[in-house]
Amino acid sequence: MSIKAKDSTTTLTQIGWQRSEDGTYSPNSYINRDLSLLQFHLRVLAQAASPRHPLLERLFFLIIFSSNMDEFFEIRVAGIMQKLNLGNVADTPHGMRPSEVLNEISAITHKAIAEQYRILNEDILPALAKQDIRYLKRDELNAEQSAWMKRYFIEQVSPVLTPISIDPAHPFPRLVNKSLNFIATLEGKDAFGRDINLAIVPAPRSLPRVIRLPDELTGGKEHHVMLSAVIHEHIGELFPGMNVTGCHQFRLTRNADLDLADDVDDIAKALEGELENRRFGDKVRLEVTTDCPTPISDYLLNEFGLHNNQLYRVNGPVNLTRLLFDFNIPELRYQPFTHIVPKAFRRDIDKLDKTTSMFAAMRKRDVLVHHPFDSFTPVINLLWQAANDPKVLAIKQTLYRSGTNSEIVKALAAAARNGKEVTAVIELRARFDEASNIAVANFLQEAGAVVVYGIVGYKTHAKLMLIVRREDNRIRRYVHLGTGNYHAANAKVYTDYGLFTADPDISEDVHKIFQELTGMGKPANLKKLLHAPFTLHDKLMSFIDEEIAHAKAGKRAHIIIKVNALTERRLIDKLYDASQAGVKIELILRSMCCLRPQVQGLSENITVRSIIGRFLEHTRVYYFYNSGDERMYCASADWMDRNLFHRVEVAFPIEDKALFKQIYQDGLINYLQDNMQSWTLDGKGYWQQNQPAENEPIHIAQDYLLKVINRVGE
Repeated sequence: MSIKAKDSTTTLTQIGWQRSEDGTYSPNSYINRDLSLLQFHLRVLAQAASPRHPLLERLFFLIIFSSNMDEFFEIRVAGIMQKLNLGNVADTPHGMRPSEVLNEISAITHKAIAEQYRILNEDILPALAKQDIRYLKRDELNAEQSAWMKRYFIEQVSPVLTPISIDPAHPFPRLVNKSLNFIATLEGKDAFGRDINLAIVPAPRSLPRVIRLPDELTGGKEHHVMLSAVIHEHIGELFPGMNVTGCHQFRLTRNADLDLADDVDDIAKALEGELENRRFGDKVRLEVTTDCPTPISDYLLNEFGLHNNQLYRVNGPVNLTRLLFDFNIPELRYQPFTHIVPKAFRRDIDKLDKTTSMFAAMRKRDVLVHHPFDSFTPVINLLWQAANDPKVLAIKQTLYRSGTNSEIVKALAAAARNGKEVTAVIELRARFDEASNIAVANFLQEAGAVVVYGIVGYKTHAKLMLIVRREDNRIRRYVHLGTGNYHAANAKVYTDYGLFTADPDISEDVHKIFQELTGMGKPANLKKLLHAPFTLHDKLMSFIDEEIAHAKAGKRAHIIIKVNALTERRLIDKLYDASQAGVKIELILRSMCCLRPQVQGLSENITVRSIIGRFLEHTRVYYFYNSGDERMYCASADWMDRNLFHRVEVAFPIEDKALFKQIYQDGLINYLQDNMQSWTLDGKGYWQQNQPAENEPIHIAQDYLLKVINRVGE
């Protein structure tokens, strides 16, 4: 597996696409969604192989790839397997049958995971060893270290292990999703005189997977042993009087998607029940080490009802997501930077009253933050000011991913205790954060906040904060809207936009959306915001239609879209129509793209690129030239069916000219100029990494923003 550098010349792809009388395009006009997502994971893996990144960051990319692949199997592969069980029928635009998709995924992932462990063993671990960071194997320990490891096993590990023999009275145990387990082969008789030749030893999740050796045994160096090595070395202690002839680690991946009916009486209670089911969903993947004998792996495959192409042999630990990487060695990490607070929110501006400075600043003008280059602190500070301001009457907020330790949640709780009317719309079904969100809901309810769970059947994904304040005997509203979650940790590594505004029309629109979420009635008639599942898709279609009309009239027509994914068929078809009319279309997509760009006659005027770098690209920006009367929206929504039809989403206009220019230059054009950390998609569905032409200066979009916003590298 490799990613090639893109040639400077552009070659159009020729495919036999067709258009039907109803306006739809033939299946080969689309790229399979799951295969496209898999290609994104490969672009992440490529970062681990790149010497451009500091060593520990490369290790982190390797860990991210492992985590991404876990979720890919738990959700996407599991979903395709369910479709296969219901019938091997093509039911998606690309026309591939589930069996064909699974076979393609298997071929790609087996090569990718082999490459992952090659990078680990041949590149990263040797380089770490040169920095005295080592993950020691059992045969690399000296006598003192071996003795310490034995004591550690006896004192810390053995008391919490439960070996389970496989016999008529002890059937094969039900193993938790993604848990580390060992299968041991045995000889001899046990205490009851039984001939037992197999046993399973689950490793409790409470045990650390990586154990640091004491400084006195390493001279203070970062030397570690894996839990798997500790158990493997001393597993004989668990079976006294018997001979352990083999010990092999393995890991089972299960379907982890939740199946929640739309007619439940209590979403929170229903989710709590489903979370338990997630631990024991259908089996989708088995991982063993390369030295696991075929009879053992065959036995496990048979036990789990899996096929040989669902077996993954790895040359190292079966779970890399729990490798240690966060060592305090600055020279092996990215250069640190200071997250900037926008000038409008600095306390000394115009000597504003500290208790009202943010409200006064928002009354003067809209304020934009671009995370992580700009600090997330203003979002938190605004909530705390509102919580402690006697003039504030009410706070309303959507929460998608958060936690009870979040400053956002603490500020909302404090506001409720201070007598404010606090309403939190918490989306409990944010994948893998369901339990945390339930805890947040309980915490806020105990503080006196009103907690609602949005609309059954529609995830609340919009990022909205509304503060109602009494000023001079009248009500004024203040709003924050964002492209990313209200999560301070994510704001340090995700790129997102946030807009602070006191615009009366936008504030009224946000007020109406909260009324929709907490009450009943017809869809709100909004003045400025675009709102899924009601108006957003139709408006996007009409905006593209207008660009088509401009192009046909001989005028300049231009569309730039930056989102995480593009999978919605009608929008793709409309972009094809626009390309054929002569509209210039530039798409900046982080992960999935079902559209085929640069296909002769179909999409000659469409280019697609992806940026993978230090930060996870997460901003959503829609730009339409509109014959010079330019439109720009930032949004919480990607261009996917789920966002446009099955979620509550908001797109908000950028009307301030200075902020418009800032987003256009920094958030769009800057990314289109990246020639090092960018990939370009061709009409065949292949991504190629861009490289600067001869004598062309290197331009890396995220590095540019660090330099101009945070002064890094000057």
